[in-house]
Amino acid sequence: MSISFEQKSKIIITCPKFIAPYLGKEVTDLGYTIIEQWSTGVAIEGTINDCIKLNFYIRTGNQVLWLIKDFEAVNADLMYKEALTIEWENIIKKDGYLCITSNVENDTIDNNLFANVKLKDAIVDRMKEKFGIRPDSGPERNKLVIHLFWRENQVSVFIDTSGETLSKHNYRKLPGSAPMQESLAAATIMASGWDGKTDFVNPMCGSGTLAIEAALMALNKYPGLLRAYYSFMHIEGYNDEYYQSIRTEGRAIALKSTPAKIIATDINPNAINATRMNAQTAGVDHIIDFEVCDFRDTKVPTDNPGVVMINPEYGERLGEYEELEIIYKAIGDFLKTACQGYKGFIFTASPNLAKKVGLKASQKTEFFNSKLECRLLAYELYGGSKREPKIVSQ
Repeated sequence: MSISFEQKSKIIITCPKFIAPYLGKEVTDLGYTIIEQWSTGVAIEGTINDCIKLNFYIRTGNQVLWLIKDFEAVNADLMYKEALTIEWENIIKKDGYLCITSNVENDTIDNNLFANVKLKDAIVDRMKEKFGIRPDSGPERNKLVIHLFWRENQVSVFIDTSGETLSKHNYRKLPGSAPMQESLAAATIMASGWDGKTDFVNPMCGSGTLAIEAALMALNKYPGLLRAYYSFMHIEGYNDEYYQSIRTEGRAIALKSTPAKIIATDINPNAINATRMNAQTAGVDHIIDFEVCDFRDTKVPTDNPGVVMINPEYGERLGEYEELEIIYKAIGDFLKTACQGYKGFIFTASPNLAKKVGLKASQKTEFFNSKLECRLLAYELYGGSKREPKIVSQ
């Protein structure tokens, strides 16, 4: 008998550090109640079918984990014995493939791979006892993924219903240099407060992740429309009907056009080519204006001002840093002179370079880009009858 896709358990949705507030809003907007939140995830109660829905709609998450069992184990042998009692024959297809991932902090475990092997042994030993065959296993995450979370003597075993991370939104065929992860880009746009109806201007667009994520939001298009496979498809008893109903719902609510102008510019023709191709893959190239130009020459519309967001280089070598001081000052001049009426945002890992902008940030929001601590700096760029932006002397 296969596991019920309507059985309730704890669901954990993970995310990069400091993105949890935006993930939490996505989850509550989908109608779920958050029972716990921390810097890298949120928890709710729900079914595997709920996991299917979350996988389709979430923009800012990494994995959707459905709890199979909590138990205590002080060492690997006891963990193996407890894991052996789980009815894996109701979860894993007898001719299936599984991948074990883990997050382990236990004094008796020196290497996570050892814990992975012990859990895998428990699973395949039980499957061999029930069916006489052992399922294949390995590192590939495009089939069924089981996740082991182990802190001291507290163990939780999950189905990772996502498999491959949700942070990749599957349109970035030409990544460019040092691209921003799609989930991070989505979170920064959410943090900006952009409503999807006013204009979104992205100078220095690189491979276009910010502009494309903005376009996807403006059109109400969700990441699941661009993905064809998940781990949950390999759970014993999986029926494609519910997943297809979610896809049909997602297609039905997607818009074809938006009142917002979305503008992506870069001085590098290769970057604009990458942005255009990535936008085509995402199905949003028809609502993005692409232009090869210096950021200072970006044509900023004045009739429907929204957000200007720039993700400049951060500068790690001395020569680069000195050049970037000039660039950051020029960014400040551009925001002051060309973007009045907009909300300006700079995403950077360099507080010192940010000072060269010459504007006082109205808000500083913390993020991590890979392992780099970053800030999304907000600037109110008043125009017309409102006061001028506050200039900071260096």
